[in-house]
Amino acid sequence: MTIGRIAWIWLLACLFLFGSVAHAQLLPNLGGQRAGISSFQFLKIGADARGAGMGEACVAVTNDIGAIFWNPAGLATGTADQAMFSHAEWLVDLKYEFAAATYHLDGSSVAGISFTSLHTDPMQVTTEYQPTGTGSYFNFGDIAVGATYARRMTEQFSFGATVKYVRETVAELHTDAVLIDLGTFYYMGVGSSRFSVVVSSFGNNVKPTGSVSNGKGVTVKEFQDFSPPTMFKLGYAFEPLQEEHHRITASIQLNHPNDNSENIRFGGEYEYDNILFLRAGIKRSIGEKFLGKALSTAEDVSFGAGIRLPLGVTTANVDYAFSNFNELGAVHRITVALTY
Repeated sequence: MTIGRIAWIWLLACLFLFGSVAHAQLLPNLGGQRAGISSFQFLKIGADARGAGMGEACVAVTNDIGAIFWNPAGLATGTADQAMFSHAEWLVDLKYEFAAATYHLDGSSVAGISFTSLHTDPMQVTTEYQPTGTGSYFNFGDIAVGATYARRMTEQFSFGATVKYVRETVAELHTDAVLIDLGTFYYMGVGSSRFSVVVSSFGNNVKPTGSVSNGKGVTVKEFQDFSPPTMFKLGYAFEPLQEEHHRITASIQLNHPNDNSENIRFGGEYEYDNILFLRAGIKRSIGEKFLGKALSTAEDVSFGAGIRLPLGVTTANVDYAFSNFNELGAVHRITVALTY
C-alpha cells in the first residue's frame, strides 16, 4: 500500500469519525448554554488571510509567520524570517489589525512578537431620554501584545508557546489579562501527514476595572468576572497531491471552545509553482449537516487567494480572504508578509 493511499485512508477515517459524531451527537451541542460567558472575543478573530481562506482549519497546516497566531509550534517548521501585516474590515464597522515578526535564533529555535487591535471610531453616548445622543462620545478598543517562542525538538516534533498581554477598553472601563497559547506540531511519518494540538487564550478569569454611572446617578465599581475565550483544537493535514508544479493541501480540525458549541472545520489549499494559491474552507457545528446552509453557525464558508512575488531583496506574499457570515454579511481580509 502506497504512502499516499494510507494518507487518504486516514483522512477518510477522520471524516467518517467526525461525521458520525456530528450525526449522533456524541458530543452535545452546548452552544446555547455556554454562549456569552467569555471576555476578549476579539482573540478568536483569524489573524491572516491564508488561514481565514481555509476556513481557519490550519493548526496543522501553517508553517509560516501566520503560525504565530494559529499554532506557535508551526513557526519552528519554517526556515524564513518574516514580517506580516494584516487588515480586516470586520463586522458592524469594526476594524481589525494584526502585525507580527519572527527571527530564527538558531537552526531549531524561533522567536516572534505580535500585536493585535480591534477598534472603532468614537461613538455617541445615548440614554433612555436622549436616544439620538447626549453630545458626548466614548471609545471602544481591544489590543493584545504577544511574545512567542518555538523550538523543533526532533525532526518530527515541534513545540511553541505565546505569552500575551490583553486589554479591552470600553469608555471608562478596562479589562486586563495575561494569557497563554500552547501548541504542538507532529509529523506522523506517513507521507506529509501531520497532527497538531493547540490550546489558545488560557488564563484566569477577569473583570473590568474602573467606574461607570448607571444613568440614575449611581456609580458602579464592582463587576462580574468572566473567563477568557479558551479553545482546545485538534488538527490533521496532508498533501493528497504533491508534484513539481502542483500541490494540494487538505486539512480537518475539531475545535472545543469554552463558550460555544464544538465545531468542525475543513480547509483546502491549491498551490501552483509556489507562486499562485487558491483556498476554500467550511465550518460546521456539531450536529449540523455538512452540505447546505449553516443553521447554527454564524460563519459557514470562506474563500481566498494569494500570490508570491520575488522582489529581489525580499519575497512578498499577498493574500486575500472572503468569509461569509449568514446573518451579518461578509468579512474581507488582506495580508502582506515579507521575508528578510
